[in-house]
Amino acid sequence: MRITIFGLTISSSWGNGHATLWRGLIRALAAQGHHVTFAERDMPWYAEHRDLSRLPAGELYLYDEWEQVLAQRRRLLDVDVVIVTSYCPDAVAATRLAEGGSHAVRLFYDLDTPVTLARLAAGETVDYLPPEGLGGFDLVLSYTGGPALTALAARLGARATAPLYGHVDPAAHRPVPADATFAGDLSYLGTHAADRQRALAELFVRPAAAMPGARFVLGGSGYPADFPWRPNIWFMDHVAPPDHPAFFASSRLTLNVTRADMAAMGWCPSGRLFEAAACGAAIVSDRWDGLDAFFAPGEEIILADGHADVLAALALDHGEVRRIAARARERVLAEHSSSARAAELVALIERAGSRSSVAVAG
Repeated sequence: MRITIFGLTISSSWGNGHATLWRGLIRALAAQGHHVTFAERDMPWYAEHRDLSRLPAGELYLYDEWEQVLAQRRRLLDVDVVIVTSYCPDAVAATRLAEGGSHAVRLFYDLDTPVTLARLAAGETVDYLPPEGLGGFDLVLSYTGGPALTALAARLGARATAPLYGHVDPAAHRPVPADATFAGDLSYLGTHAADRQRALAELFVRPAAAMPGARFVLGGSGYPADFPWRPNIWFMDHVAPPDHPAFFASSRLTLNVTRADMAAMGWCPSGRLFEAAACGAAIVSDRWDGLDAFFAPGEEIILADGHADVLAALALDHGEVRRIAARARERVLAEHSSSARAAELVALIERAGSRSSVAVAG
Protein backbone atom coordinates (compact mmCIF):
# COMPACT_ATOMS: atom_id res chain seq x y z
CA MET A 1 0.00 0.00 0.00
CA ARG A 2 0.95 3.65 -0.46
CA ILE A 3 -0.15 5.69 2.53
CA THR A 4 -0.15 9.45 3.18
CA ILE A 5 -0.51 10.67 6.75
CA PHE A 6 -1.38 14.23 7.75
CA GLY A 7 -0.27 14.33 11.37
CA LEU A 8 0.94 16.46 14.26
CA THR A 9 4.62 15.54 14.13
CA ILE A 10 7.02 12.72 13.53
CA SER A 11 10.15 14.88 13.33
CA SER A 12 10.21 15.89 17.01
CA SER A 13 9.45 13.86 20.13
CA TRP A 14 9.53 17.00 22.27
CA GLY A 15 6.36 17.55 24.29
CA ASN A 16 4.20 14.97 22.51
CA GLY A 17 3.55 11.25 22.39
CA HIS A 18 2.77 11.03 18.67
CA ALA A 19 6.25 11.04 17.13
CA THR A 20 7.67 7.89 18.71
CA LEU A 21 4.52 5.92 17.90
CA TRP A 22 4.60 6.94 14.25
CA ARG A 23 8.30 6.16 13.90
CA GLY A 24 7.81 2.59 15.10
CA LEU A 25 4.64 2.05 13.09
CA ILE A 26 6.07 3.41 9.84
CA ARG A 27 9.24 1.35 10.24
CA ALA A 28 7.07 -1.75 10.68
CA LEU A 29 4.85 -0.87 7.71
CA ALA A 30 7.93 -0.42 5.53
CA ALA A 31 9.27 -3.80 6.64
CA GLN A 32 5.96 -5.30 5.53
CA GLY A 33 6.31 -3.75 2.07
CA HIS A 34 4.27 -0.53 2.37
CA HIS A 35 5.35 3.05 1.65
CA VAL A 36 4.37 5.95 3.91
CA THR A 37 4.60 9.71 3.39
CA PHE A 38 4.17 11.75 6.58
CA ALA A 39 3.09 15.35 5.91
CA GLU A 40 3.90 17.68 8.81
CA ARG A 41 3.58 21.44 9.20
CA ASP A 42 7.00 22.79 10.16
CA MET A 43 6.17 24.35 13.53
CA PRO A 44 8.94 26.39 15.20
CA TRP A 45 8.73 24.65 18.60
CA TYR A 46 9.22 21.26 16.97
CA ALA A 47 11.91 22.59 14.64
CA GLU A 48 13.86 23.79 17.69
CA HIS A 49 13.73 20.29 19.20
CA ARG A 50 13.92 18.19 16.04
CA ASP A 51 15.40 14.74 16.59
CA LEU A 52 14.52 13.27 13.19
CA SER A 53 15.04 15.04 9.88
CA ARG A 54 14.76 12.07 7.55
CA LEU A 55 12.39 9.13 7.59
CA PRO A 56 14.49 6.10 6.62
CA ALA A 57 11.44 3.89 6.19
CA GLY A 58 9.33 6.42 4.28
CA GLU A 59 9.15 10.08 3.31
CA LEU A 60 8.93 13.06 5.65
CA TYR A 61 7.28 16.00 3.91
CA LEU A 62 7.71 19.22 5.90
CA TYR A 63 5.77 22.26 4.74
CA ASP A 64 5.45 25.86 5.96
CA GLU A 65 2.13 26.81 4.34
CA TRP A 66 -0.88 24.80 3.20
CA GLU A 67 -0.43 26.16 -0.32
CA GLN A 68 2.70 24.00 -0.59
CA VAL A 69 0.56 20.93 0.11
CA LEU A 70 -1.94 22.01 -2.54
CA ALA A 71 0.90 22.27 -5.03
CA GLN A 72 1.84 18.68 -4.21
CA ARG A 73 -1.71 17.35 -4.02
CA ARG A 74 -1.36 14.93 -6.93
CA ARG A 75 1.68 13.24 -5.40
CA LEU A 76 0.24 13.19 -1.88
CA LEU A 77 -3.19 11.92 -2.91
CA ASP A 78 -2.16 9.40 -5.57
CA VAL A 79 -2.09 6.73 -2.86
CA ASP A 80 -4.17 3.88 -1.51
CA VAL A 81 -4.81 5.33 1.94
CA VAL A 82 -5.04 8.84 3.43
CA ILE A 83 -4.92 9.16 7.22
CA VAL A 84 -5.71 12.40 9.07
CA THR A 85 -4.88 12.53 12.79
CA SER A 86 -5.90 14.38 15.91
CA TYR A 87 -3.92 17.54 16.64
CA CYS A 88 -2.83 17.85 13.02
CA PRO A 89 -2.85 21.66 12.60
CA ASP A 90 -4.35 21.32 9.11
CA ALA A 91 -6.66 18.38 9.82
CA VAL A 92 -9.82 19.98 8.41
CA ALA A 93 -8.06 21.19 5.27
CA ALA A 94 -6.50 17.73 4.82
CA THR A 95 -9.93 16.15 5.19
CA ARG A 96 -11.36 18.41 2.51
CA LEU A 97 -8.42 17.67 0.23
CA ALA A 98 -8.85 13.92 0.60
CA GLU A 99 -12.61 14.16 0.05
CA GLY A 100 -12.27 16.21 -3.10
CA GLY A 101 -9.38 14.68 -4.94
CA SER A 102 -8.66 11.10 -4.02
CA HIS A 103 -10.12 7.64 -4.41
CA ALA A 104 -8.03 6.47 -1.48
CA VAL A 105 -9.48 4.83 1.60
CA ARG A 106 -9.91 7.67 4.13
CA LEU A 107 -9.13 7.16 7.81
CA PHE A 108 -9.21 9.46 10.80
CA TYR A 109 -6.93 8.38 13.65
CA ASP A 110 -7.66 9.98 17.02
CA LEU A 111 -4.62 9.44 19.19
CA ASP A 112 -6.23 11.62 21.87
CA THR A 113 -9.81 10.34 22.04
CA PRO A 114 -10.50 11.02 25.74
CA VAL A 115 -9.28 14.60 25.31
CA THR A 116 -11.39 15.00 22.15
CA LEU A 117 -14.55 13.74 23.85
CA ALA A 118 -13.94 15.75 27.04
CA ARG A 119 -13.56 18.95 25.01
CA LEU A 120 -16.76 18.22 23.11
CA ALA A 121 -18.60 17.54 26.37
CA ALA A 122 -17.39 20.90 27.68
CA GLY A 123 -18.83 22.64 24.61
CA GLU A 124 -15.43 23.49 23.13
CA THR A 125 -14.61 23.67 19.45
CA VAL A 126 -12.09 21.00 18.55
CA ASP A 127 -10.10 22.46 15.69
CA TYR A 128 -8.86 19.15 14.28
CA LEU A 129 -12.42 17.87 13.77
CA PRO A 130 -14.47 18.73 10.67
CA PRO A 131 -17.56 20.74 11.73
CA GLU A 132 -19.84 18.03 10.34
CA GLY A 133 -18.10 15.29 12.34
CA LEU A 134 -16.30 12.16 11.19
CA GLY A 135 -18.99 10.53 9.05
CA GLY A 136 -17.08 11.24 5.86
CA PHE A 137 -14.29 8.82 6.77
CA ASP A 138 -14.37 5.16 5.81
CA LEU A 139 -12.97 4.26 9.23
CA VAL A 140 -12.22 6.10 12.46
CA LEU A 141 -9.37 4.63 14.48
CA SER A 142 -8.98 5.37 18.15
CA TYR A 143 -5.98 5.08 20.44
CA THR A 144 -8.61 4.33 23.09
CA GLY A 145 -10.95 1.34 23.00
CA GLY A 146 -13.95 0.37 25.08
CA PRO A 147 -16.74 2.95 25.46
CA ALA A 148 -14.74 5.54 23.48
CA LEU A 149 -15.63 3.73 20.26
CA THR A 150 -19.35 4.03 20.95
CA ALA A 151 -18.92 7.70 21.83
CA LEU A 152 -17.11 8.44 18.56
CA ALA A 153 -20.07 7.03 16.65
CA ALA A 154 -22.71 8.73 18.80
CA ARG A 155 -21.05 12.16 19.11
CA LEU A 156 -19.25 12.46 15.78
CA GLY A 157 -21.14 10.19 13.43
CA ALA A 158 -18.29 7.77 12.77
CA ARG A 159 -19.63 5.08 10.45
CA ALA A 160 -17.07 2.47 11.49
CA THR A 161 -14.67 2.51 14.42
CA ALA A 162 -11.83 0.32 15.69
CA PRO A 163 -9.10 0.63 18.31
CA LEU A 164 -5.48 0.97 17.25
CA TYR A 165 -3.64 0.93 20.56
CA GLY A 166 -0.15 2.06 21.39
CA HIS A 167 2.84 -0.15 20.63
CA VAL A 168 6.60 -0.31 20.80
CA ASP A 169 9.40 -0.80 18.30
CA PRO A 170 11.69 -3.44 19.85
CA ALA A 171 14.53 -2.23 17.64
CA ALA A 172 14.39 1.16 19.39
CA HIS A 173 13.31 0.02 22.87
CA ARG A 174 15.24 -2.92 24.24
CA PRO A 175 17.27 -3.85 27.33
CA VAL A 176 20.58 -1.99 27.60
CA PRO A 177 23.17 -1.64 30.36
CA ALA A 178 22.27 0.69 33.22
CA ASP A 179 23.56 4.25 33.01
CA ALA A 180 24.58 6.04 36.19
CA THR A 181 23.07 9.27 34.81
CA PHE A 182 19.59 7.77 35.14
CA ALA A 183 20.17 5.49 38.13
CA GLY A 184 17.48 5.50 40.79
CA ASP A 185 15.03 3.53 42.85
CA LEU A 186 11.95 4.86 41.02
CA SER A 187 11.81 6.74 37.73
CA TYR A 188 9.06 8.56 35.88
CA LEU A 189 9.20 9.70 32.26
CA GLY A 190 6.51 12.04 30.95
CA THR A 191 5.80 15.64 30.02
CA HIS A 192 4.12 17.77 32.66
CA ALA A 193 0.32 17.78 32.51
CA ALA A 194 -1.93 19.47 35.06
CA ASP A 195 -4.37 16.56 35.04
CA ARG A 196 -1.57 14.15 36.02
CA GLN A 197 -0.31 16.36 38.83
CA ARG A 198 -2.39 14.90 41.67
CA ALA A 199 -1.55 11.30 40.81
CA LEU A 200 2.12 12.13 40.29
CA ALA A 201 2.24 13.86 43.67
CA GLU A 202 0.69 10.82 45.35
CA LEU A 203 2.63 8.09 43.57
CA PHE A 204 5.99 9.79 43.07
CA VAL A 205 6.48 12.82 45.30
CA ARG A 206 5.03 11.31 48.50
CA PRO A 207 7.16 8.17 48.23
CA ALA A 208 10.19 10.39 47.66
CA ALA A 209 9.35 12.30 50.83
CA ALA A 210 8.95 9.04 52.74
CA MET A 211 12.29 7.66 51.52
CA PRO A 212 14.78 10.54 51.75
CA GLY A 213 17.70 8.17 51.28
CA ALA A 214 16.38 6.82 47.99
CA ARG A 215 16.87 8.34 44.55
CA PHE A 216 13.86 9.32 42.42
CA VAL A 217 14.45 10.29 38.78
CA LEU A 218 11.99 12.41 36.78
CA GLY A 219 12.40 13.13 33.08
CA GLY A 220 10.19 15.30 30.88
CA SER A 221 9.53 18.82 29.66
CA GLY A 222 7.24 21.56 30.94
CA TYR A 223 7.60 21.13 34.70
CA PRO A 224 6.98 24.42 36.54
CA ALA A 225 9.22 25.93 39.19
CA ASP A 226 6.50 25.38 41.81
CA PHE A 227 6.40 21.62 41.26
CA PRO A 228 6.71 20.01 44.72
CA TRP A 229 10.36 19.07 44.35
CA ARG A 230 12.19 17.05 46.99
CA PRO A 231 15.96 16.97 47.56
CA ASN A 232 16.10 13.35 46.40
CA ILE A 233 14.26 13.97 43.09
CA TRP A 234 16.71 14.23 40.19
CA PHE A 235 15.21 16.05 37.21
CA MET A 236 16.17 16.13 33.53
CA ASP A 237 14.26 18.23 31.02
CA HIS A 238 13.35 16.14 27.94
CA VAL A 239 14.94 12.72 27.63
CA ALA A 240 15.46 12.09 23.91
CA PRO A 241 14.10 8.80 22.48
CA PRO A 242 17.57 7.24 22.00
CA ASP A 243 18.08 7.62 25.77
CA HIS A 244 14.75 6.03 26.77
CA PRO A 245 16.12 2.47 27.02
CA ALA A 246 18.90 3.56 29.38
CA PHE A 247 16.45 5.66 31.37
CA PHE A 248 14.11 2.70 31.92
CA ALA A 249 16.93 0.18 32.48
CA SER A 250 18.69 2.23 35.14
CA SER A 251 16.04 2.36 37.86
CA ARG A 252 14.71 -0.45 40.02
CA LEU A 253 11.10 0.42 39.13
CA THR A 254 9.50 2.88 36.74
CA LEU A 255 6.17 4.62 37.23
CA ASN A 256 3.29 5.04 34.79
CA VAL A 257 0.74 7.79 35.46
CA THR A 258 -2.25 8.17 33.14
CA ARG A 259 -3.83 11.49 32.23
CA ALA A 260 -7.14 12.06 34.02
CA ASP A 261 -9.40 11.93 30.93
CA MET A 262 -7.72 8.74 29.75
CA ALA A 263 -7.87 7.08 33.16
CA ALA A 264 -11.55 7.97 33.51
CA MET A 265 -12.43 6.47 30.13
CA GLY A 266 -10.11 3.48 30.41
CA TRP A 267 -8.82 1.21 27.66
CA CYS A 268 -6.05 3.67 26.82
CA PRO A 269 -2.58 2.22 27.40
CA SER A 270 0.19 4.76 27.22
CA GLY A 271 2.96 4.08 24.73
CA ARG A 272 5.35 4.53 27.67
CA LEU A 273 3.93 1.36 29.23
CA PHE A 274 4.96 -0.74 26.26
CA GLU A 275 8.29 1.07 25.84
CA ALA A 276 9.28 0.54 29.46
CA ALA A 277 8.29 -3.13 29.39
CA ALA A 278 10.21 -3.71 26.14
CA CYS A 279 13.29 -2.23 27.81
CA GLY A 280 13.00 -4.76 30.63
CA ALA A 281 11.73 -2.35 33.26
CA ALA A 282 9.41 -3.34 36.08
CA ILE A 283 6.39 -1.03 36.01
CA VAL A 284 4.25 0.45 38.76
CA SER A 285 1.06 1.96 37.34
CA ASP A 286 -2.07 3.76 38.42
CA ARG A 287 -5.27 1.77 37.90
CA TRP A 288 -7.80 2.15 35.07
CA ASP A 289 -10.46 0.06 33.35
CA GLY A 290 -9.11 -2.28 30.72
CA LEU A 291 -5.52 -2.34 31.97
CA ASP A 292 -5.79 -6.08 32.64
CA ALA A 293 -6.38 -6.63 28.90
CA PHE A 294 -2.78 -5.54 28.27
CA PHE A 295 -0.89 -6.69 31.39
CA ALA A 296 -1.75 -9.15 34.18
CA PRO A 297 -1.82 -7.20 37.48
CA GLY A 298 0.58 -8.61 40.05
CA GLU A 299 2.29 -10.80 37.47
CA GLU A 300 3.33 -8.44 34.67
CA ILE A 301 2.68 -5.06 36.28
CA ILE A 302 2.27 -3.64 39.79
CA LEU A 303 -0.82 -1.51 40.42
CA ALA A 304 -0.78 1.37 42.88
CA ASP A 305 -3.78 3.22 44.29
CA GLY A 306 -1.71 5.31 46.68
CA HIS A 307 1.79 6.03 47.91
CA ALA A 308 1.72 3.04 50.30
CA ASP A 309 1.44 0.71 47.30
CA VAL A 310 4.49 2.33 45.73
CA LEU A 311 6.46 1.95 48.95
CA ALA A 312 5.44 -1.73 49.10
CA ALA A 313 6.61 -2.20 45.50
CA LEU A 314 9.95 -0.62 46.33
CA ALA A 315 10.29 -3.10 49.21
CA LEU A 316 9.93 -6.17 46.93
CA ASP A 317 13.02 -8.36 46.63
CA HIS A 318 15.14 -8.04 43.52
CA GLY A 319 14.21 -11.47 42.16
CA GLU A 320 10.47 -10.76 42.20
CA VAL A 321 10.97 -7.37 40.55
CA ARG A 322 13.00 -9.01 37.76
CA ARG A 323 10.39 -11.75 37.26
CA ILE A 324 7.62 -9.16 36.84
CA ALA A 325 9.74 -7.22 34.36
CA ALA A 326 10.58 -10.36 32.33
CA ARG A 327 6.94 -11.42 32.07
CA ALA A 328 5.90 -7.91 30.95
CA ARG A 329 8.58 -7.83 28.26
CA GLU A 330 7.49 -11.23 26.96
CA ARG A 331 3.86 -10.06 26.76
CA VAL A 332 4.76 -6.87 24.92
CA LEU A 333 6.95 -8.58 22.34
CA ALA A 334 4.19 -11.10 21.65
CA GLU A 335 1.21 -8.73 21.45
CA HIS A 336 2.13 -5.04 21.47
CA SER A 337 5.04 -4.56 19.07
CA SER A 338 4.90 -2.03 16.24
CA SER A 339 4.96 -4.97 13.80
CA ALA A 340 1.86 -6.49 15.38
CA ARG A 341 0.08 -3.13 15.31
CA ALA A 342 1.08 -2.49 11.67
CA ALA A 343 -0.45 -5.83 10.69
CA GLU A 344 -3.64 -4.83 12.54
CA LEU A 345 -3.72 -1.50 10.70
CA VAL A 346 -3.32 -3.14 7.29
CA ALA A 347 -6.14 -5.59 8.04
CA LEU A 348 -8.39 -2.74 9.18
CA ILE A 349 -7.62 -0.75 6.02
CA GLU A 350 -8.40 -3.73 3.83
CA ARG A 351 -11.77 -4.24 5.53
CA ALA A 352 -12.57 -0.53 5.29
CA GLY A 353 -11.67 -0.56 1.60
CA SER A 354 -13.94 -3.54 1.01
CA ARG A 355 -16.87 -1.81 2.72
CA SER A 356 -16.23 1.36 0.74
CA SER A 357 -16.17 -0.56 -2.56
CA VAL A 358 -19.44 -2.30 -1.74
CA ALA A 359 -21.06 1.04 -0.85
CA VAL A 360 -19.94 2.62 -4.12
CA ALA A 361 -21.12 -0.39 -6.14
CA GLY A 362 -24.49 -0.36 -4.37
